[in-house]
Amino acid sequence: MSRVFVDTNILAYARDRRDMHKQRIATAWLAMLARERSGRLSWQVLTEFYAVAMHPRKLAMVEDAARADVRALQAWNPIGPDAELLETAWSLQTRYGFAWWDAMIVAAAQKAGCDTLLSEDMQHGQIIDGKLTVIDPFATDAPKVTLPP
Repeated sequence: MSRVFVDTNILAYARDRRDMHKQRIATAWLAMLARERSGRLSWQVLTEFYAVAMHPRKLAMVEDAARADVRALQAWNPIGPDAELLETAWSLQTRYGFAWWDAMIVAAAQKAGCDTLLSEDMQHGQIIDGKLTVIDPFATDAPKVTLPP
């Protein structure tokens, strides 16, 4: 499988007990990506996830559990911010009209060499620069991934 960049919302849904349908889908995707070692993310995604995980009205996770998730996901070799990433994000923001943080996500996905970006927050099916396809894993026509038995 090609490399797949995972946005913050997918990580959050994997831990969100308030929406079991989305939790199952997110968990299946993350398990498959971990098994195939094809998942990618950025430090931005990890820090956003930690903030959502610790927020009392969002995931309200126990601190140790949230930190353990972030530590485990560091094995995915997160993309860090640098001058090249900023320049790419500015270009994407201008050309596609992305919000700033979305432009940073897309730039990181491109830098990681991903073909797919899993995100609920961007336009499902959008192809960016002819190389990166946005997939909303919760869309009815999204590729289906199931947990192994």
